[in-house]
Amino acid sequence: MPTEGTISVRLLGCLDTLSKERGDPVEVEVPLPPEGKPAWEVAEGLRLPLDKVEAVFCNRVVWDLDHVLRPGDRVAFVPRGTPGPHRFTLGIYSAGRGEMPEGKPTG
Repeated sequence: MPTEGTISVRLLGCLDTLSKERGDPVEVEVPLPPEGKPAWEVAEGLRLPLDKVEAVFCNRVVWDLDHVLRPGDRVAFVPRGTPGPHRFTLGIYSAGRGEMPEGKPTG
């Protein structure tokens, strides 16, 4: 469970591998302001290449990277390329098919 004013973040698949290769943890608590931050900003703060992140699980629901994360959330970043049937079952297909909004950093 995240402590007050933070979110608990896990990395999945190749994002986990990338973090381990850098010597970074694959599970961290990230402080957030009460109003929260979009998932893409949190991913960027964790040095994740946004072009490799397709979606975010937040409290067991899949969202796109514009979803605002708030203190107390449990989060996992999902890499692009999650295999076929899992994409539909988990809702990743819908969350990850959109393009990055204009002006948003791409990695």
